[in-house]
Amino acid sequence: MTDITRADGRTVDQLRPITIERGWSAQAEGSALISFGNTKVLCTASFTNGVPRWLAGKGKGWVTAEYAMLPRATNERNDRESVKGRIGGRTHEISRLIGRALRAVVDTKALGENTIVIDCDVLQADGGTRTAAITGAYVALADAIEWGRGRKFIGQKAQVLFDSVSAVSVGIIDGEPMLDLAYVEDVRAETDMNVVVTGRGLFVEVQGTAEGAPFDKRELDALLELGVNGCAQLREHQQAALAPAAS
Repeated sequence: MTDITRADGRTVDQLRPITIERGWSAQAEGSALISFGNTKVLCTASFTNGVPRWLAGKGKGWVTAEYAMLPRATNERNDRESVKGRIGGRTHEISRLIGRALRAVVDTKALGENTIVIDCDVLQADGGTRTAAITGAYVALADAIEWGRGRKFIGQKAQVLFDSVSAVSVGIIDGEPMLDLAYVEDVRAETDMNVVVTGRGLFVEVQGTAEGAPFDKRELDALLELGVNGCAQLREHQQAALAPAAS
Protein backbone atom coordinates (compact mmCIF):
# COMPACT_ATOMS: atom_id res chain seq x y z
CA MET A 1 0.00 0.00 0.00
CA THR A 2 1.06 3.58 -0.63
CA ASP A 3 1.78 6.23 1.98
CA ILE A 4 -1.25 8.35 1.01
CA THR A 5 -2.91 10.02 3.99
CA ARG A 6 -6.66 10.54 3.76
CA ALA A 7 -8.67 13.58 4.84
CA ASP A 8 -9.30 12.09 8.29
CA GLY A 9 -5.65 11.08 8.74
CA ARG A 10 -6.07 7.37 7.98
CA THR A 11 -3.93 5.30 5.66
CA VAL A 12 -5.58 3.68 2.65
CA ASP A 13 -5.83 0.29 4.41
CA GLN A 14 -7.07 1.57 7.78
CA LEU A 15 -10.57 1.25 9.22
CA ARG A 16 -12.29 4.16 10.87
CA PRO A 17 -12.49 3.93 14.69
CA ILE A 18 -14.79 0.99 15.45
CA THR A 19 -16.85 0.66 18.62
CA ILE A 20 -19.48 -1.95 19.48
CA GLU A 21 -21.62 -1.34 22.58
CA ARG A 22 -23.20 -4.72 23.27
CA GLY A 23 -26.52 -4.90 25.12
CA TRP A 24 -27.40 -1.27 24.39
CA SER A 25 -31.14 -1.95 24.50
CA ALA A 26 -32.52 -3.26 27.78
CA GLN A 27 -35.67 -4.68 26.16
CA ALA A 28 -34.29 -6.60 23.17
CA GLU A 29 -33.09 -10.21 23.41
CA GLY A 30 -29.88 -9.06 21.71
CA SER A 31 -28.59 -5.62 20.77
CA ALA A 32 -25.52 -3.67 19.75
CA LEU A 33 -24.83 -0.02 19.00
CA ILE A 34 -22.06 -0.03 16.42
CA SER A 35 -20.00 2.90 15.17
CA PHE A 36 -17.88 3.02 12.03
CA GLY A 37 -16.43 6.47 12.64
CA ASN A 38 -19.38 8.87 12.53
CA THR A 39 -21.74 6.22 11.17
CA LYS A 40 -23.82 4.83 14.03
CA VAL A 41 -26.32 1.97 13.73
CA LEU A 42 -28.47 0.43 16.45
CA CYS A 43 -29.00 -3.29 15.86
CA THR A 44 -31.65 -5.08 17.93
CA ALA A 45 -32.56 -8.77 17.76
CA SER A 46 -36.04 -10.01 18.67
CA PHE A 47 -36.51 -13.71 19.45
CA THR A 48 -39.86 -15.42 18.87
CA ASN A 49 -40.68 -19.04 19.60
CA GLY A 50 -42.31 -20.10 16.32
CA VAL A 51 -41.77 -19.59 12.60
CA PRO A 52 -43.66 -18.11 9.66
CA ARG A 53 -46.52 -20.26 8.38
CA TRP A 54 -44.57 -21.36 5.32
CA LEU A 55 -41.88 -22.91 7.59
CA ALA A 56 -44.17 -24.52 10.16
CA GLY A 57 -43.49 -28.20 10.80
CA LYS A 58 -40.20 -28.28 8.88
CA GLY A 59 -37.99 -28.30 11.96
CA LYS A 60 -36.08 -25.19 10.88
CA GLY A 61 -35.90 -21.64 12.13
CA TRP A 62 -35.71 -18.30 10.36
CA VAL A 63 -33.49 -15.22 10.59
CA THR A 64 -34.44 -12.04 8.80
CA ALA A 65 -33.67 -8.32 9.01
CA GLU A 66 -35.18 -4.89 8.53
CA TYR A 67 -33.14 -1.74 7.84
CA ALA A 68 -34.25 1.85 8.32
CA MET A 69 -32.73 5.30 8.56
CA LEU A 70 -33.89 7.91 11.05
CA PRO A 71 -35.08 11.21 9.51
CA ARG A 72 -32.04 13.20 10.70
CA ALA A 73 -29.42 10.52 10.22
CA THR A 74 -28.25 12.66 7.29
CA ASN A 75 -27.44 16.35 6.84
CA GLU A 76 -31.00 17.14 5.79
CA ARG A 77 -34.19 15.62 7.15
CA ASN A 78 -35.78 12.82 5.16
CA ASP A 79 -39.40 11.81 5.67
CA ARG A 80 -40.00 8.47 7.35
CA GLU A 81 -40.89 5.82 4.79
CA SER A 82 -43.88 4.87 6.94
CA VAL A 83 -45.22 8.39 6.42
CA LYS A 84 -44.56 8.19 2.68
CA GLY A 85 -46.67 5.06 2.60
CA ARG A 86 -44.11 2.84 0.89
CA ILE A 87 -40.72 1.31 1.57
CA GLY A 88 -38.03 2.46 -0.84
CA GLY A 89 -36.09 0.13 -3.10
CA ARG A 90 -32.79 0.89 -1.35
CA THR A 91 -34.29 -0.01 2.02
CA HIS A 92 -35.63 -3.32 0.67
CA GLU A 93 -32.27 -4.12 -0.92
CA ILE A 94 -30.27 -3.48 2.26
CA SER A 95 -32.75 -5.36 4.45
CA ARG A 96 -32.44 -8.42 2.21
CA LEU A 97 -28.64 -8.10 2.16
CA ILE A 98 -28.43 -8.09 5.96
CA GLY A 99 -30.73 -11.10 6.20
CA ARG A 100 -28.72 -13.06 3.62
CA ALA A 101 -25.45 -12.23 5.37
CA LEU A 102 -26.71 -13.49 8.73
CA ARG A 103 -28.34 -16.64 7.35
CA ALA A 104 -25.02 -17.53 5.69
CA VAL A 105 -23.59 -18.38 9.14
CA VAL A 106 -26.72 -19.81 10.81
CA ASP A 107 -27.69 -23.48 10.99
CA THR A 108 -31.46 -23.07 10.79
CA LYS A 109 -32.05 -26.67 11.88
CA ALA A 110 -30.02 -26.11 15.04
CA LEU A 111 -32.03 -22.92 15.63
CA GLY A 112 -35.19 -25.02 15.77
CA GLU A 113 -38.61 -23.59 14.99
CA ASN A 114 -37.72 -20.13 16.25
CA THR A 115 -37.55 -16.77 14.50
CA ILE A 116 -35.05 -13.96 15.06
CA VAL A 117 -35.73 -10.58 13.49
CA ILE A 118 -32.89 -8.06 13.41
CA ASP A 119 -33.79 -4.36 13.20
CA CYS A 120 -30.97 -2.12 12.02
CA ASP A 121 -31.74 1.56 12.55
CA VAL A 122 -29.26 4.14 11.29
CA LEU A 123 -28.93 6.87 13.90
CA GLN A 124 -26.22 8.78 12.05
CA ALA A 125 -25.00 8.22 8.49
CA ASP A 126 -21.49 8.97 7.23
CA GLY A 127 -20.99 6.20 4.67
CA GLY A 128 -21.00 2.44 5.15
CA THR A 129 -24.36 2.15 6.90
CA ARG A 130 -25.13 -1.28 5.44
CA THR A 131 -21.71 -2.68 6.30
CA ALA A 132 -21.93 -1.36 9.86
CA ALA A 133 -25.42 -2.84 10.12
CA ILE A 134 -24.25 -6.32 9.10
CA THR A 135 -21.28 -6.21 11.47
CA GLY A 136 -23.36 -5.05 14.43
CA ALA A 137 -26.28 -7.34 13.59
CA TYR A 138 -24.07 -10.38 14.06
CA VAL A 139 -23.35 -9.37 17.67
CA ALA A 140 -27.05 -8.79 18.38
CA LEU A 141 -27.91 -12.13 16.75
CA ALA A 142 -25.35 -14.01 18.84
CA ASP A 143 -26.86 -12.66 22.05
CA ALA A 144 -30.42 -13.40 20.94
CA ILE A 145 -29.43 -17.01 20.26
CA GLU A 146 -27.96 -17.31 23.75
CA TRP A 147 -31.14 -15.79 25.18
CA GLY A 148 -33.14 -18.50 23.42
CA ARG A 149 -30.78 -21.16 24.69
CA GLY A 150 -31.20 -19.89 28.24
CA ARG A 151 -35.00 -20.16 27.88
CA LYS A 152 -34.58 -23.71 26.49
CA PHE A 153 -36.04 -22.82 23.10
CA ILE A 154 -32.67 -23.91 21.65
CA GLY A 155 -30.74 -27.02 22.64
CA GLN A 156 -27.88 -26.43 25.05
CA LYS A 157 -25.36 -28.03 22.69
CA ALA A 158 -26.87 -26.81 19.40
CA GLN A 159 -24.30 -24.94 17.30
CA VAL A 160 -26.57 -22.38 15.70
CA LEU A 161 -23.78 -20.01 14.64
CA PHE A 162 -21.05 -21.91 12.83
CA ASP A 163 -19.11 -18.80 11.78
CA SER A 164 -19.10 -15.03 12.14
CA VAL A 165 -19.88 -12.49 9.42
CA SER A 166 -18.94 -8.85 8.91
CA ALA A 167 -18.85 -6.34 6.07
CA VAL A 168 -16.88 -3.32 4.94
CA SER A 169 -16.82 -0.90 2.05
CA VAL A 170 -13.87 -0.43 -0.28
CA GLY A 171 -13.36 1.84 -3.26
CA ILE A 172 -10.98 3.48 -5.68
CA ILE A 173 -10.39 7.20 -5.26
CA ASP A 174 -7.99 9.06 -7.53
CA GLY A 175 -6.77 5.68 -8.73
CA GLU A 176 -6.00 4.39 -5.22
CA PRO A 177 -7.85 1.46 -3.56
CA MET A 178 -9.07 2.44 -0.09
CA LEU A 179 -10.78 0.71 2.84
CA ASP A 180 -13.93 1.74 4.73
CA LEU A 181 -15.08 4.85 2.88
CA ALA A 182 -16.57 7.77 4.75
CA TYR A 183 -19.28 9.73 2.92
CA VAL A 184 -16.93 12.39 1.53
CA GLU A 185 -14.89 9.60 -0.06
CA ASP A 186 -17.84 7.49 -1.15
CA VAL A 187 -19.40 10.28 -3.21
CA ARG A 188 -16.23 10.76 -5.28
CA ALA A 189 -15.15 7.14 -5.64
CA GLU A 190 -14.47 5.90 -9.16
CA THR A 191 -15.34 2.40 -7.96
CA ASP A 192 -17.51 1.61 -4.95
CA MET A 193 -17.80 -1.89 -3.45
CA ASN A 194 -19.26 -3.58 -0.38
CA VAL A 195 -17.68 -6.85 0.73
CA VAL A 196 -19.40 -9.32 3.08
CA VAL A 197 -17.02 -11.94 4.49
CA THR A 198 -17.29 -14.76 7.04
CA GLY A 199 -14.81 -15.26 9.85
CA ARG A 200 -13.14 -17.99 7.79
CA GLY A 201 -12.53 -15.51 4.99
CA LEU A 202 -15.26 -16.76 2.65
CA PHE A 203 -17.30 -14.31 0.59
CA VAL A 204 -21.04 -14.05 1.21
CA GLU A 205 -21.59 -11.17 -1.17
CA VAL A 206 -19.61 -8.66 -3.23
CA GLN A 207 -21.44 -5.58 -4.51
CA GLY A 208 -19.23 -3.56 -6.83
CA THR A 209 -19.94 -0.76 -9.29
CA ALA A 210 -17.75 1.41 -11.49
CA GLU A 211 -19.10 4.89 -10.82
CA GLY A 212 -16.59 6.53 -13.14
CA ALA A 213 -13.95 4.57 -15.00
CA PRO A 214 -14.26 0.76 -15.30
CA PHE A 215 -11.86 -1.22 -13.10
CA ASP A 216 -9.57 -4.06 -14.12
CA LYS A 217 -8.84 -7.40 -12.46
CA ARG A 218 -5.75 -6.06 -10.70
CA GLU A 219 -7.82 -3.33 -9.06
CA LEU A 220 -10.57 -5.81 -8.22
CA ASP A 221 -8.04 -8.10 -6.53
CA ALA A 222 -6.66 -5.17 -4.54
CA LEU A 223 -10.14 -4.17 -3.39
CA LEU A 224 -11.04 -7.71 -2.36
CA GLU A 225 -7.80 -8.05 -0.42
CA LEU A 226 -8.55 -4.80 1.40
CA GLY A 227 -12.07 -6.02 2.14
CA VAL A 228 -10.97 -9.41 3.48
CA ASN A 229 -8.32 -7.82 5.69
CA GLY A 230 -10.78 -5.22 6.93
CA CYS A 231 -13.36 -7.86 7.80
CA ALA A 232 -10.71 -9.85 9.68
CA GLN A 233 -10.17 -6.77 11.86
CA LEU A 234 -13.92 -6.35 12.32
CA ARG A 235 -14.15 -9.97 13.42
CA GLU A 236 -11.70 -9.15 16.22
CA HIS A 237 -13.96 -6.28 17.33
CA GLN A 238 -16.96 -8.64 17.31
CA GLN A 239 -15.10 -11.23 19.35
CA ALA A 240 -14.00 -8.60 21.86
CA ALA A 241 -17.58 -7.32 22.19
CA LEU A 242 -18.93 -10.85 22.73
CA ALA A 243 -16.21 -11.92 25.17
CA PRO A 244 -17.47 -12.64 28.70
CA ALA A 245 -17.05 -9.70 31.03
CA ALA A 246 -14.13 -10.04 33.43
CA SER A 247 -15.27 -10.92 36.93
